[in-house]
Amino acid sequence: MGLLSNKVERNEIKPGDHIYTYRAVFTYSHHGIFVGGSKVVHFRPERNLDSSIESSSELYDPISPQSACPVFPDCGFRQLNSGVVISCLDCFLRNGSLYCFEYGVTPSVFLAKVRGGTCTTAVSDPPGMVIHRAMYLLQNGFGNYDIFQNNCEDFALYCKTGLLIMEKLGVGGSGQASSVIGAPLAALLSSPLKLLMPSPVGVATVTAGMYCMSRYATDIGVRSDVIKVAVEDLAVNLGWAASHDEAAQESEASNRQLVTL
Repeated sequence: MGLLSNKVERNEIKPGDHIYTYRAVFTYSHHGIFVGGSKVVHFRPERNLDSSIESSSELYDPISPQSACPVFPDCGFRQLNSGVVISCLDCFLRNGSLYCFEYGVTPSVFLAKVRGGTCTTAVSDPPGMVIHRAMYLLQNGFGNYDIFQNNCEDFALYCKTGLLIMEKLGVGGSGQASSVIGAPLAALLSSPLKLLMPSPVGVATVTAGMYCMSRYATDIGVRSDVIKVAVEDLAVNLGWAASHDEAAQESEASNRQLVTL
């Protein structure tokens, strides 16, 4: 992988790698965990899994239902009401190129990667742990999909590191989401400097610098609002367990009422 591109060949990826591919002429990227056997576990919006309409307004993975995969019968498997899916590599890529997300990069390399969603300063856990998390979440879900706080890149980042962002009001760990927010913010913050820097080159340089720093500040490798959470405890930390318990209690109450009637 080079400084400007993380593009790789299929024979270069290994089980436990965080891979991604670009959609809609490089408008956005979709991320997943390669678990071996030409299979990828990834996270998509639930509402798009059963929709026959492909929407170009979605940032992270607008899809129409895939036709039956001719190679893998279980391609597209997911649990009910879950956006975590296992697909074959061909269906995941959808004729796009293959890229590998980088972990443990230095701050200078991170800042040099102008586009977000390609690397992090955080260090990856061993491949076996990464695959365990991905397969566990395939069976148990990863909560509700959210473009800015809980998307496909956040899913892959958690599988690789086990790091969970506790601050729910800000942006998640996704470098792609922080780029979307960081670019307009950098332009806004640098706009007063136009009065002091009449040169367009000077203003562009300052804006680019602020954009890169805003990306770096949201990277999970440097944030202070992250904790290491075992995948088995993820539901408790995110409050999913409580909602499941409430649903179970409501169901039990309904059953009692039917029996009484």
